Amino acid sequence: MAYSHSIQISQVPVSCGLCEADRPIKWKCLDCRLLMCNHCKEKVHSKFKNAQDHKIIDIREIGLHSAELDFKNIKCKEHDGQNCCLFCKTCDNLICPTCVSKVHKKHDLIEIMEGYDMKVDKLKKKQANIQKEKLNMVAKIDQMNQLITSEKSKFTKVSQDILTHEKAVRAAVDNYFKGIRNELEQGHKTAVKSIESDQNAMSSSMELAEDKDNEVKEIIQNTDVTKFFSDIRLTEQSMTVQAPHTQSSYSSTPIFIPGEITQSNVGVIQREQVSSVDPNIVLFIDKQYQTELGKIIHLSPSPDNSLWISSGKDEDLQRVELQGNKLRVISNFSIKVYGMAALQSNDVLLSTKGSRLKQLNIITCNLTDTVYDLKHLVPTCIHITSGNKVIVGGHDDKLGRRAVFVMNEKGDHKNVYENDQHNQPIFNYPRCITSTINGNIHVADFKTNNDRGRVLVLGQGGNIINAYTGHTDVNKDRPLQPIRIVTTPRDNVIVMDLNTCYLHILTNTGRLITMFNTKDLGIELPLSLAFTSTGQLVIGCTKSISSTTKEAKLYEVKISGC
Repeated sequence: MAYSHSIQISQVPVSCGLCEADRPIKWKCLDCRLLMCNHCKEKVHSKFKNAQDHKIIDIREIGLHSAELDFKNIKCKEHDGQNCCLFCKTCDNLICPTCVSKVHKKHDLIEIMEGYDMKVDKLKKKQANIQKEKLNMVAKIDQMNQLITSEKSKFTKVSQDILTHEKAVRAAVDNYFKGIRNELEQGHKTAVKSIESDQNAMSSSMELAEDKDNEVKEIIQNTDVTKFFSDIRLTEQSMTVQAPHTQSSYSSTPIFIPGEITQSNVGVIQREQVSSVDPNIVLFIDKQYQTELGKIIHLSPSPDNSLWISSGKDEDLQRVELQGNKLRVISNFSIKVYGMAALQSNDVLLSTKGSRLKQLNIITCNLTDTVYDLKHLVPTCIHITSGNKVIVGGHDDKLGRRAVFVMNEKGDHKNVYENDQHNQPIFNYPRCITSTINGNIHVADFKTNNDRGRVLVLGQGGNIINAYTGHTDVNKDRPLQPIRIVTTPRDNVIVMDLNTCYLHILTNTGRLITMFNTKDLGIELPLSLAFTSTGQLVIGCTKSISSTTKEAKLYEVKISGC
């Protein structure tokens, strides 16, 4: 059996730095950096020059004084034997009394400790900037990683698209060549048949002529004159033989003229640009307004530059106009609103109750049914595209259905997005919808009791192009809750995060460009956003929790670069 043996290492005793006698060490001079016994501290060290200014500590306190700074014994670099006593802010240097008398009399002088603290503060500020830049670089690296991941995913998809199209083109080409071979065969048969028809007729006439010719030969060779005149009388009546009429021209076997293979019927590779990870996007508040609503949950600009604002379930709906620095209320309505979108007529489509959208007329103030009906689902959000298609999100908890409907002006359901290719539900709860010029539909999707929301980007074919779930750092502990989403004039997308008050700016394919904290802009508690017809970003907020009055704020925000 093996046993472990402990190895004992004896400690070398430390002797006094002055007498080296076998006396216990009791003290340490921080200035001389000497360990001393009690005898040398009292009898020897006390006789050192400036010993009274040295700091001597008990060896038991060595750990406690390891971080102390000595501002008294800093030797002057210009004058031997002089200790620095002040810091010159003008020259940015430590100075001794001689330095003061010769050079620095009228300079800005401070205590060395104060100069030290000033330098430390500057270093800390620079360190903070470095750390901030590190965070920015980490964020940009993260964005670049996302771009690389997205590009790899895009490469895989485009490669598959090429392969799929290649197979389709090959199948189409095979079918086409099969068709033209059949066409050639049919053309050849028709041509041969028309010639053979005349050929058969000609062969029949030829046989008849051959028979007549033989008959004549027999008569001529007959030596019986009586029989000759008897036969000739009958033969002369049927001696005429004529060749049959044939067609003046015949259809011929078709020929093949090779065509050109062009990009238009095969496809091309089209290069795209991705947004820079260092975009020059600027946001700042232009104007601020106070409304009569407790919160602005829904916000929809009209073509006439008026705004529809709603507090949602609180049944406050207003049409307002921004005049300079004042907000003028044009009309008030008491309607519970779950979703809304302004029409070209300046009327507004509303989701109030039931499966059918309502239309509020600004002239008659009547609320009427529209052709837009989700049948068994309750509308949750409304979006009108630039092509006047109406896109509506809906849900039904009892049926367990969540879907997005694309309807034309007649209310026909042109597309319904509900289940993926595996027949699984696409959405948790369609909260807000927007669309981009490239035909993609962006859906802010999250349910209150779910851990994490997302922005789903749907292609025209119904496939999910991307699913954005937030920033890895910003949304690490506070998951993305995309309450609102809107398309910018440059066809990017802004997502409002209810959980962090951040604005996430994405490309039209759902890739992150940059983010802004609305608190840094001076905007607290944002709930809604929209772009006016003039390209102005408008953000609606809710009142503070402590407020007892209806005073939700509305902001006009200048935005450039996206």
